[in-house]
Amino acid sequence: MILILTTFPNKTEAVKIGEAILDEKLAVCWNLFPVDSNYRWKGKIVKDKELLMIIKTKDENFEKIEDFIKKNHSYEVPEIISVKANKINASYLAWVNQETS
Repeated sequence: MILILTTFPNKTEAVKIGEAILDEKLAVCWNLFPVDSNYRWKGKIVKDKELLMIIKTKDENFEKIEDFIKKNHSYEVPEIISVKANKINASYLAWVNQETS
């Protein structure tokens, strides 16, 4: 199981992409959190209010989710980071495997 982290400029875009990922059975769930982001972009430091999405899925779905986000995200370079979960409640992992394609 992995967690995929990605950020969005607004809730409308985040929910649209998140719901589509669920509809395609690429992920079992996602969570959305408001974050203050500071980053370097094209030689400048940018301070933004964004939404961080944590997507829960199987490792083999990373590339499909990555491609979907890249095609549907408004950012030129969206953040798409995978973190491997190395300790997982067995029943939760079974749910992840059952509900994702």
